[in-house]
Parts: sequence; C-alpha cells; structure tokens
Amino acid sequence: MALIELQEVSKLYGFGDATTLALDEVTLSIEKGQFVAVMGPSGSGKTTLMNILGLLDRPTHGPYVLDGRHVSRLRSNQQAKVRRDRIGFVFQSYNLLTRLNVLENVALPLAYRGMTPVRRQKQASDMLERVGLREREYFFPRHLSGGQAQRAAIARALINKPSIIIADEPTGNLDSTDSKVVMELFADIHRQGNTILLVTHNPELTRYAERVLYMHDGMIVGDETTAIGNMARGARKTYFERRKVSDDDIVAGVSALMRDVPGKELAAKSDSEKGRSKKSTSKRRTRKVKR
Repeated sequence: MALIELQEVSKLYGFGDATTLALDEVTLSIEKGQFVAVMGPSGSGKTTLMNILGLLDRPTHGPYVLDGRHVSRLRSNQQAKVRRDRIGFVFQSYNLLTRLNVLENVALPLAYRGMTPVRRQKQASDMLERVGLREREYFFPRHLSGGQAQRAAIARALINKPSIIIADEPTGNLDSTDSKVVMELFADIHRQGNTILLVTHNPELTRYAERVLYMHDGMIVGDETTAIGNMARGARKTYFERRKVSDDDIVAGVSALMRDVPGKELAAKSDSEKGRSKKSTSKRRTRKVKR
C-alpha cells in the first residue's frame, strides 16, 4: 500500500465568477521512502498540493489517504495531531521565531507534546549537532546566515522524527554553496528512510530526487522516474533548450510594446505633426525664394 494516495482531488478557492481552480482532479500515489521533486511554473498548483499533503488545507473534492487512513475526513484537531507526529515542514523563508534563540526554535514542537524543558532542550541540542549548528544554539535567527537559518529550520522539522518531510523551495533564498549543503542534508535524511517532497524551480536539484512530477494549471502533466545523481530529462528539456528568436519575433515584440506602453501613440502623433509642420515651413520658404 502506498504511503500517500490522492484520487481525483480538486481544490477550489472563491465563489461564483471569482472561483479559482487551484488543483484539477489530481491523482497521485507516493511510496514510503521516495524522494519526489515537484516542478512547474508559478501558479501551477505546487504549493496548494503541498498544503493538502501536509494537512494545512483540505481538498474541495476527492479523498486523501495517508498510510491507509482517510485523513481528509478527520476533524481539525485530529489533523493537527497527525501533522505534528507524521509531517515536518521546511519553508523558503525559514519561519524561525525572531524572539527565540536557535535552540528554543528547534525545541518548540516538543513543547506541544508536553515534554519537560530539560528533555526538549537536550533533544534539540542533539538535533542541532546533527545539522552542524551545535555552536550556534544560543544565537538568534538574525545572527545566522541564510544557510544556517535553513539548517535550523530543518532541525526543527526533524525534531518530532516525522516520516514525511515537505520542503517548499528550501534553497530559494540561498546561494549555490549553501544550497548544496542543505540538499546534502536532505539526501542524508532520505537515506535514513524518510519520504521527502521537494518543490523547486531549480532543475539541478532534481539530481537528488528519484521521481519528478511536473505541474501545469493545477494538473500533474508529467511523472518521471530518474536515477539519483542525474538531472531529470524533463527538467533539462524545459529549462535548457532555448528556442531561437527570429527577426519576426523581435519585430512583433516591439510592435506589442508600442501598443501597450502609455503615451507612445501620443508621442508618435506629436512627432508626425512636427514633421508636417517642418514640411509646410520648408514649402513656404521655397515659394519666397522663387519670387
């Protein structure tokens, strides 16, 4: 049995004429222990899909089955418990609490489980050592680099020992060096048996995944199995094959720009009128010379 199963799941926002279809009858099955990358343009439904899988949102239509349990039918407090115990989140903007130091940020999820302060600080300290931040545990988030802040966020996501990690653009605010450090950490987590769902725009990051989903207009339009270490073929094709731009394309683009930019038409008319004025003045001068 698959760990995650969606059967024709849809998500609608708004009402009447303002309705937006964020997910369009998505059917998806993910096995335990898979590293799945999700790619697609902005607005394609990637984040909505992750919110539903992470029980941060409910589908409008269709069942969500997590490890054999219909979690989409659970009450809010029951979903919160499943989310706390089974799922860890890593966001692009880290979402660390600025008034807490790194150790307190990482230990925070344990407080909701009723663990004593001494035990949760010990576990948080051990987790920070795992991600290479033991010496920064009493620093505040503002004193960390982007890569350090993201590693702290990963430590917080792992503190409850979840079986599923959902990472939404975790390297979006990082440089290439910090991105590699963070992705190697995800690779290590995956090797220990965790299921990882990674949303990314970076085709290079598909090297860490064994499966890549491609989304467009709220639908999964591609599902590719790939070897870890190799860039997915679909990602390479989409992001590295550039169509040659012809002279006709350039002319069409300039014409569209002239139509869309305010004031261009008035400026063109003004230039035309100036040209006619110069011609008439020239003709009058010619007549005077002839006389």
